[in-house]
Amino acid sequence: MSLMYKEPTAEMIKENRLYADMGLTDEEFQLVENILGRLPNWTETGLFSVMWSEHCSYKNSKVLLKKFPITGERVLQGPGEGAGIIDINDDQAVVFKIESHNHPSAIEPYQGAATGVGGIIRDVFSMGARPVALLNSLRFGELQSPKVKYLFEEVVAGIAGYGNCIGIPTVGGEVQFDPCYEGNPLVNAMCVGLIDHKDIQKGQAKGVGNTVMYVGASTGRDGIHGATFASEELDEASDEKRPAVQVGDPFMEKLLLEACLELIKSDALVGIQDMGAAGLTSSSAEMASKAGSGIELNLDEVPQRELGMTPYEMMLSESQERMLIVVKKGREDEIKEIFDRWGLLSKVVGTVTDDKKLRLIFKGEVSAEVPVDALAEDAPVYHKPSREPEYFAKFQQQEEVIPKVTDVKQTLLDLLAQPTIASKEWVYDQYDYMVRTNTVVCPGSDAAVLRIRDTNKALAMTTDCNSRYLYLDPEVGGKIAIAEAARNLVCSGAEPLGVTDCLNYGNPEKPEIFWQLEKSTDGLSEACRELETPVIGGNVSLYNERSGVAVYPTPVIGMVGLIDDVNHITTQSFKNAGDLIFLIGETKPEFGGSELQKLVDGEISGKSPSIDLDIEKKLQTQLLTAIRSGAIASAHDVSEGGFAVAVAECIMDGKVGAKVSITGEEVTALFAESQSRFVVSVPRDKKEQFESLVDATCVGEVVDAGLTILNESGEPVIQVATDELQNSWRGAIPCLLKSKA
Repeated sequence: MSLMYKEPTAEMIKENRLYADMGLTDEEFQLVENILGRLPNWTETGLFSVMWSEHCSYKNSKVLLKKFPITGERVLQGPGEGAGIIDINDDQAVVFKIESHNHPSAIEPYQGAATGVGGIIRDVFSMGARPVALLNSLRFGELQSPKVKYLFEEVVAGIAGYGNCIGIPTVGGEVQFDPCYEGNPLVNAMCVGLIDHKDIQKGQAKGVGNTVMYVGASTGRDGIHGATFASEELDEASDEKRPAVQVGDPFMEKLLLEACLELIKSDALVGIQDMGAAGLTSSSAEMASKAGSGIELNLDEVPQRELGMTPYEMMLSESQERMLIVVKKGREDEIKEIFDRWGLLSKVVGTVTDDKKLRLIFKGEVSAEVPVDALAEDAPVYHKPSREPEYFAKFQQQEEVIPKVTDVKQTLLDLLAQPTIASKEWVYDQYDYMVRTNTVVCPGSDAAVLRIRDTNKALAMTTDCNSRYLYLDPEVGGKIAIAEAARNLVCSGAEPLGVTDCLNYGNPEKPEIFWQLEKSTDGLSEACRELETPVIGGNVSLYNERSGVAVYPTPVIGMVGLIDDVNHITTQSFKNAGDLIFLIGETKPEFGGSELQKLVDGEISGKSPSIDLDIEKKLQTQLLTAIRSGAIASAHDVSEGGFAVAVAECIMDGKVGAKVSITGEEVTALFAESQSRFVVSVPRDKKEQFESLVDATCVGEVVDAGLTILNESGEPVIQVATDELQNSWRGAIPCLLKSKA
């Protein structure tokens, strides 16, 4: 940028509606003018535009987020800080958060995914916690086109590149494929950390006269207006916004992480916050607003890696690996010594004031002065019009149709080869999931499990969401998303503790999309209350559309559970020949949104599966009690593909096989996706103990090899060798990636 660059005047901004290019509406610009009592200058307009973007202010979703239960006996920190915190006994706590990096990943998939990982790590260690695990939730179009294959491969590479380099294990996640994500992939990253209660930090700028310090990497022009970019629909011109994508440096982040974890031991630290979306603007304004104070920044002191940067550029840059901290006045040298030792920049850039304003000084002059509450808390809040989509009423009136299947064995093999069901080894084999050597259950089971060093406890963690169900019925689908995440944890022997969610939707200004958001938050909230899993934080990502085509409503659920005794850790694979196989839950002819429906019909329609949260809670409680009693050898929830797929997944390690019987209509018994179901194996000598604890039906036994499924008459309907199952399941994704479009 030229050193002679001259910014537009306040009058030009208003007259030429330059604010509209930043994402502000006419009404919002008028509101800014009213708040300031004058026209805003170029920098001030930029400050409001990023802080009032959907990505930062949640202006279109805040009214709905109030529905979520956010408190509980174990909740130490709910929404409002970098990450939520839940007590896990012994003065320890788990810290976790999930966020999206969808738009950046759509136009620059490697760096978009990598910096999404970097940002969520900073959210966790800004709370004072050591990050111990990473997870992700990914959505792409079908693996047919070169573009989708490129996005998939680069996103996975970006996640692996950042996580592996920084030395935090990527232990779990999910990948789903559907045409609705063709033009707008979803990349959600989750981080889990551990902390002692005494080390909990908050992002607050307290204490008038205290010093504001900038630490970490220098500021460049990457990521300018990233928050605004994330708050608009994608279109064919979006690739031109590639400069809005930040570039990450995991090696610097590792240094920053260790320096900040050393920093929190110092009583000189007052507050700390990541410079995430909206960079220096959001961190300074939010820290001051939460503390009821103000901040004055001297931008001449901000470390810059490019010449001629303006206040607008410095404040809106989203360069990575940066933190803003507040320290007690007079103790700056102690803090500088820590960061010097780690080879990191640390500069005094401002002071805490008592006037509740963000004041920016540049070259000896005031370049911006705005109320911090106006930026951080008082953004306009909208309750958009809501209208039930025509398709919903049509689907609700449809009778349940059982898809036509002529060859059940081939259908099972075809389902196992569907990319959403197929093995994700191609993905997680690129991740270092064993670094730090705490990973007990690796990717591929219902949930990842990490032991907590020097204790007998472990943490289970998962991400989950079936967006097809939510498209067919957002409220019911929302309930299912919470319930299935909890099922994953219970199957691992864990008590579900709480939720972090990432709400991915289309354009909320379209009444049908806002209806999806409205109804699904109803379902999510009800399930969280029933299953006692409060929402302790998360992220809203709207405008996930390309050229007017929206993604399915996709509220990704990140959930963490506590295993209070490592002897209770349970995995999905059957263990020993002779063990009995039980099915928990009722199977109904429910195929709306199912993998079988999509396989046979090429599309989804009808009603989603139903769910009774009382039954869900009862069965989860029974199963966890049985696991803790030692009555269960393995546990696996029944999800995509139904009972036959679930049983096949339990023998994919090739150590044993299964022989089971089905009752009722064949296709329903094999492939329906009814909810609240589990497949478990039980040692024969534990049968009576198990049956006294759980309502379940014995359907077969673990055998030496292969899969045999019998009908009510005792005739085999499926007989297949394990290696044939494995070939379909393991080979699907690598085969699709190698094939030519």
